[in-house]
Amino acid sequence: MSIETDAAHTPGGLAFPAGNLRGPLAFAIGCFLIWGLAYGLLDVLNKHFQETLSISQADSSWLQIAYFGAYLLLSLPAGMLLNARGYKFGIVSGLALTAFGALLFIPAANAGSFLPFVGSMFVLAAGLCVLETSADTYVNVLGDPAKASQRLNLAQSFNALGVFIGPMIGGAVFFSPSTTEALGGATRSIQIVYGLIAVAVLIFAAVVWRARLPETGLADHGDAVAGDAPAKPLSQQPHFIAGVVTQALYIGAQVGIGAYFINLVTHNWQGLTSQQGAFMLSLAAIGYLVGRFAATGLLLKVKPRVLLTTYGVINVALTLVIAAGIDKVSPIALIAVFFFMSTMFATIFALGTTGLGSGTKKASSLMVMAIGGGVLLPWPMGKLADLYGANVAFLLPAACFAVVAWYGWKGAGLGRTEAK
Repeated sequence: MSIETDAAHTPGGLAFPAGNLRGPLAFAIGCFLIWGLAYGLLDVLNKHFQETLSISQADSSWLQIAYFGAYLLLSLPAGMLLNARGYKFGIVSGLALTAFGALLFIPAANAGSFLPFVGSMFVLAAGLCVLETSADTYVNVLGDPAKASQRLNLAQSFNALGVFIGPMIGGAVFFSPSTTEALGGATRSIQIVYGLIAVAVLIFAAVVWRARLPETGLADHGDAVAGDAPAKPLSQQPHFIAGVVTQALYIGAQVGIGAYFINLVTHNWQGLTSQQGAFMLSLAAIGYLVGRFAATGLLLKVKPRVLLTTYGVINVALTLVIAAGIDKVSPIALIAVFFFMSTMFATIFALGTTGLGSGTKKASSLMVMAIGGGVLLPWPMGKLADLYGANVAFLLPAACFAVVAWYGWKGAGLGRTEAK
């Protein structure tokens, strides 16, 4: 994707040459890397606490519920903050709160029980919510509206890089007895990892605070394209409402899949250890990363709705294979799912917020709020896994991917007249 033809405007109407957009876009992309790393570590911690604190799969899902519950509760306040103070303040405050949440893992580890970790995860995720509301919206409006899907997929590619790095760190530290011992034990290893994350995030926040980020105006961004009716209230935009619901279900599927990835692969691959399962999760994240870059290129030739529908149908088939519980085949299918999930968030986000005119910023905060859908599947999937085995639990993501396919096929066109 090229941004050389993109242009941005300040609220006062001053134009920023396209070349000046590269710096702000790079800072925004750095934010995507940070929350990708945090999310990649989340799924490893889920399995780690099952083993070290002797909790069930259903109980361990409270980490995911805390993480995505923060998005559910705080996305609208984050959107209000963004409207009141602008992108730069939103990004920096999100980074600062994220660092504070990471630092809370230090006393939580000393407590030696599960609940303080859940609380620390909620605070960390609250910061990520503010950060993502600001950065997602910023990337979405930072240039030509027609290229929003491409920009978001490019930025989300770096998010996928963070998702890859997270399990690598977690697998090497939390599931390696020798490394854990060298760091001073399980408690100390968690404190060191999250302490270093906090320091790195604070340094990045200081750099962003000193950077020049244009406050791109939205009054003329996201206006209806040719063939659309004039912008209406969000409650009267069926493609947007369907997009929020679809996004919530997609995130629910993604979170559930990540949360029980290690459980599934160790169950369906005889002799596989939890550490090897964590490294397989990093392998899946590579597919996620490659898929993001591939989607950025594909979207130059393939319409977003067509790509979303195709990937949704493929993932329905793959999750049914996983649910069948075929030795070694189901884990391989699970890895493949990540490739086809890669473009879903960014494409649903862009399709759902298209043609909303001055409502784009509020719509974007609601679309980020849909990330709270991550609370929907982890507990029921964990309960199904405890009762019937991890494979059966993957029938729930299959249903969610069916909705994603429908949104690309029909939902994104509701109330709109442009070509698919």
